[in-house]
Amino acid sequence: MVFSNNDEGLINKKLPKELLLRIFSFLDIVTLCRCAQISKAWNILALDGSNWQRIDLFNFQTDVEGRVVENISKRCGGFLRKLSLRGCIGVGDSSLKTFAQNCRNIEHLNLNGCTKITDSTCYSLSRFCSKLKHLDLTSCVSITNSSLKGISEGCRHLEYLNLSWCDQITKDGVEALVRGCRGLRALLLRGCTQLEDEALKHIQNYCHELVSLNLQSCSRVTDDGVVQLCRGCPRLQALCLSGCGSLTDASLTALALNCPRLQILEAARCSHLTDAGFTLLARNCHDLEKMDLEECVLITDRTLTQLSIHCPKLQALIPRLDPSSLPGGHHGHPILPARKPRCGALQKHAVCRAAQMSLSHCELITDDGILHLSNSPCGHERLRVLELDNCLLITDVALEHLEHCRGLERLELYDCQQVTRAGIKRMRAQLPHVRVHAYFAPVTPPTAAGGGGPRLCRCCVIL
Repeated sequence: MVFSNNDEGLINKKLPKELLLRIFSFLDIVTLCRCAQISKAWNILALDGSNWQRIDLFNFQTDVEGRVVENISKRCGGFLRKLSLRGCIGVGDSSLKTFAQNCRNIEHLNLNGCTKITDSTCYSLSRFCSKLKHLDLTSCVSITNSSLKGISEGCRHLEYLNLSWCDQITKDGVEALVRGCRGLRALLLRGCTQLEDEALKHIQNYCHELVSLNLQSCSRVTDDGVVQLCRGCPRLQALCLSGCGSLTDASLTALALNCPRLQILEAARCSHLTDAGFTLLARNCHDLEKMDLEECVLITDRTLTQLSIHCPKLQALIPRLDPSSLPGGHHGHPILPARKPRCGALQKHAVCRAAQMSLSHCELITDDGILHLSNSPCGHERLRVLELDNCLLITDVALEHLEHCRGLERLELYDCQQVTRAGIKRMRAQLPHVRVHAYFAPVTPPTAAGGGGPRLCRCCVIL
């Protein structure tokens, strides 16, 4: 037995408390809680604040009540550096005020989905948590411009801020924020639908260190705003413009001429972008690694050719960048719309090494474009996932070209009406490990003998 009745087990006698405490520091929350129930001695060691410097309650328990956060803050005090309350919808302003007062050395705070919090929480953070560097307020829909003003005054070391789906934020809030937090490196504004070009002008004026910006679904943003942004943020590496439907090649030109370090570009549903803009981009931004061109319906094989020639690091043309891919390894957890899960590259700065390429709904792409792709270093060596759904000009010839992509693991061919079962079979004979997702309409069965009922395909019968 490890412990005797007097609570002095052998391990407690042989090892000094300092060493036991060091061992406990490597344990996760669940294990620490279990150890705390072993004995009085281990309870003291397991619940020592030095063991609770990084806490993530998302995988432990999401229905956390406010008093739990208060108790944690009192026990951890100044030791706590990182806390994630993602999805803890029961936590409100009062609990977080107590937390801010007790944990003044907090650097990384994730409040994603804590829908009860208001501007009051941001006031508390501003007043007591001056060392804060990473703050995630995704889907905290009660947050207003007042919160950003408070943060800018008290959290001047902030480097990462996620305000996705905080749709009360306007250009005035952005201006207040960037005036005080000039060291911002990552700013996520997805779904902040009130933002206009003037907000980007403020970012241009004050955030010269910015490397990642997400403007997904900020539909009021135009070329003028993007042009100004590019001129003031030459270090930009990751930019999401998906859903900014009024953008044209002028935005791509500004990126090409001002942001040579660009690695990630999401431009899904920007239907006015053309080969001309992407050609200039490819010729100037040689570090491009990931792009989302879904529903860029005007691009043709020429875009693929230029990217293949000028962007040797290109790994992915993706429709879904993981909300966790920003420079610096910051993690975000966006609430995405109920269509194809979309991006994320702009939320985690660590680049994913598994290549994915999506040309979904790019209806002018042909077999020749796939040929250039498969023969390029990015296709021949790195490509893992390729999505060609709704590329209506693709035929079995494209599948023959893809046989050169020896690392290919998954291929999407939904609604590629010129691709046949035979073509897929021939390709899989060369690449047997590839998972192919395609759909072939079921054959309408013959009318039942003696029946004059409706003729239904098998799918309709099942339904």
